[in-house]
Amino acid sequence: MNTRAPAKLALEDGTVYTGISVGAAGEVDGEVVFNTAMTGYQEILTDPSYRGQIVTMTSPEIGNYGINDDDREHQEPRLSGFVIRESSRVYSNYRAQGGLTEYLQKHGVVAIAEIDTRALVRRIRDLGAMKGILSTTDLDDASLVAKAKASPGLVGRDLVCEVMPKSVETWSVRLDEWTDASTPDSGAHIVCLDFGMKWNIPRHLHSRGNRVTIVPGSTTADEILGMEPDGIFLSNGPGDPEPLEYAQQTIRQLIGKKPIFGICLGHQLLSLACGAKAFKLKFGHRGVNQPVLDLTTGKIEITTQNHGFAIEQSSLPDCLEVTHMNLNDDTVAGVRHRQHDAFSVQYHPEASSGPHDSHYLFDRFQESISSQPAGS
Repeated sequence: MNTRAPAKLALEDGTVYTGISVGAAGEVDGEVVFNTAMTGYQEILTDPSYRGQIVTMTSPEIGNYGINDDDREHQEPRLSGFVIRESSRVYSNYRAQGGLTEYLQKHGVVAIAEIDTRALVRRIRDLGAMKGILSTTDLDDASLVAKAKASPGLVGRDLVCEVMPKSVETWSVRLDEWTDASTPDSGAHIVCLDFGMKWNIPRHLHSRGNRVTIVPGSTTADEILGMEPDGIFLSNGPGDPEPLEYAQQTIRQLIGKKPIFGICLGHQLLSLACGAKAFKLKFGHRGVNQPVLDLTTGKIEITTQNHGFAIEQSSLPDCLEVTHMNLNDDTVAGVRHRQHDAFSVQYHPEASSGPHDSHYLFDRFQESISSQPAGS
């Protein structure tokens, strides 16, 4: 007999799903989204880009290989809530240090299992991502639906301020033994603007021999240039890029000063800083199986993606050219500045978890840094 506490997930359209609690007790709101990855649940849980979102996994069983410290993408989970079909009762992996349920409870993540996640995902695909409430404390359907409708959602909110670091940090961790791409020290100094950065990004940068400094996403252009960087990285992060005027202003002042590489939110912010506009996708791109065409080489790569907003191609200014396209829906997946050394992609070449097709983008960034005249 199942003795776990009941839990409910309510959507703003009035749909309510009843299941059991597999995490912490409590109540959270957020935009209900889904991720199509079959593995990598720990990386998803600890990705700061999921701030403000209740994440549904489409794979039917989650937790079968446990949890370990090495695969974290941040210190602790930042997402609002977690939704799964079945929580594995047994975990088995030589690297595992604990189970999923215990991890969720330890970090205060409200989570629900034993609901029809396929029906939920189909609803989101048909109607779009919706605001929702996940609760173990209020089980009244009408009350939960009313709370879901009244919740703030993602549009117009600055969620970056909730996840970016408070101080400057020097990064010193390389990639693990399975993906190590270590090279001799390049002597280059890369400053990363952290808007909610996954840790595998600085691992890649440091493994290529760079000195890596991480700064809050609110750091000014003068402060960044005062650190004498050889390259500037714009990280991923959560939510709507439009309200982040401070970041757009900083990037605007940095373009043309040093080579710039942006990923995900960093791509959107670079585009907005140049005059483009963003729009909200119907249900976003979240998974490890998104095909992207590199217009420079003509090659197709399978990519990891996690975003609910994209850049309007028709709004791109003349100074930006499209370099990559998402083949699922023909949205812009990468841009390059025509006059200055700055480029960005909408997906995650650090791929944690996910395919390694796009690691070459870090090499492109490295090459752009190396090609700069001495003292520039």
